[in-house]
Amino acid sequence: MPVRDQGNDPSADIPAAGEAAKGRCPSAGMFGGLSGKLLWLTVVFIMLAEILIFFPSVASMRMRWLQDRLNTAAAAAIVIDGLQPIELPRALQKETLEATGTKAIVLRKEGTSRLLATTDMPTSVDESYDLTDVPPLTAIHDALDTLIFGGGRIIRVYGPVGDTQVGVEVVMKDRPLRTAMFAYSRNVLLLSVLISLFTATLIFFAINRLLIGPIRRLTGSMQQFSSDPENPAHVYIGDGGRDELAVAGRNLTSMQMELQKTLKQQKNLAALGLAVSKINHDMRNILASAQLMSDRLVDVDDPMVKSFAPKLLRTIDRAVGYTTEVLSYGKASESAPRRRHVRLLELTQDVRDMLAIDPQSGIEFIEQFAADLEVDADGEQLFRVIHNLCRNALQALTAPGEGGPGAVRRITVSAQRVGSVVSITVDDTGPGMPLKARQNLFAAFRGSARSGGTGLGLTIARELVLAHGGTIALVEKPTVGTQFRIEIPDRPVSLDDYRNRTHSEK
Repeated sequence: MPVRDQGNDPSADIPAAGEAAKGRCPSAGMFGGLSGKLLWLTVVFIMLAEILIFFPSVASMRMRWLQDRLNTAAAAAIVIDGLQPIELPRALQKETLEATGTKAIVLRKEGTSRLLATTDMPTSVDESYDLTDVPPLTAIHDALDTLIFGGGRIIRVYGPVGDTQVGVEVVMKDRPLRTAMFAYSRNVLLLSVLISLFTATLIFFAINRLLIGPIRRLTGSMQQFSSDPENPAHVYIGDGGRDELAVAGRNLTSMQMELQKTLKQQKNLAALGLAVSKINHDMRNILASAQLMSDRLVDVDDPMVKSFAPKLLRTIDRAVGYTTEVLSYGKASESAPRRRHVRLLELTQDVRDMLAIDPQSGIEFIEQFAADLEVDADGEQLFRVIHNLCRNALQALTAPGEGGPGAVRRITVSAQRVGSVVSITVDDTGPGMPLKARQNLFAAFRGSARSGGTGLGLTIARELVLAHGGTIALVEKPTVGTQFRIEIPDRPVSLDDYRNRTHSEK
């Protein structure tokens, strides 16, 4: 795919919508992606390393070149010195100097210096170099000085002949030295480029196969999955490797599968919400008719009817509220509690009546708290919380296979006030909550303790308790059964309320 020059456009790195939708990774060319960047970076880094190596290398080359000139001059000087007291002819001196590439040769021996050969002796010398013991930094400095400023200077070089006490000194132009150093630098540069390209190419193909290829597969799978996340064919299938990319691939596979499950669950919830809204509409009409008929029972003179009529009316009113229970879960939050002091005994008696426990079932409903205990809460919301917990307990005790002969089947609601907090406990002697329900406690549609349940009861109970600023938790107990503890604090008294109350008491 051709790559278009984006200039400074900030959207240049954003894949085209069509490519992302088709799940294809936009082509960046061979040298435009990560592998290409890695290739160029490798070349640059190797060249930088070669540059750092170049300075001591060219300094060493310069020292060797000068030492070779000294050795050649030393060989000629020893031969000329052996001809004493005969003076070397002028023509032979010139040939010797041309052969050694020097303008003068001086032999230092036994504290004396002897000029053995010279021609066109310069009047002055620009630089002097002693090769006896040259520090590395000095050698590098002298080499750079020759490369940059040399070429037209006269230099004097001296050093020992082997391990003897004899020294040789030569005077020469530095142009041949500078030319040799430039030739050496050119060869080093070409060799460095070849080594860089060869090394970078090997790294390019190795990294492209081991790293860039799997990354492209990961990004391609992400793009395919984002275009159609519900398609199982778009789930990434990794290999069985143990490196970081293989682990990332397995985590991506797990994440995509979990996301597909979530999307499927959301779709089911949407369908459930539509169905419940339809049922809710019809149920409201039925309950409204039941309310109208129940209102007429108040006028009946039968004492038994009059005793049951108020409870029946409250039950129908609560049923009307419960028709929206599932839909209320889908809202951002429950309505704010309208708190007042509620007598807990009256509330639990309504819960007992609502449960309608069969006397023949052998299930006991016990209340263990002071008769005058009051809770600062929304009475209707607290009723829903306790009723949900007691209803779950009743369902656990009446489940098939539970409660054999002699088994204790009991639901206990106990409470006590500790300072400004009322602690309410709902306990049963049932089989207890299974492990899956414990792991998904208070999670809608996953935290149900029985088959076919939705888990909404505990979820709604938790939301209502949290709205009161309280807590609800499953309590571990040594015996069988399930126990929940609810803690609801009183409302903090504002300063204005306190002043008004104090003023009225006076």
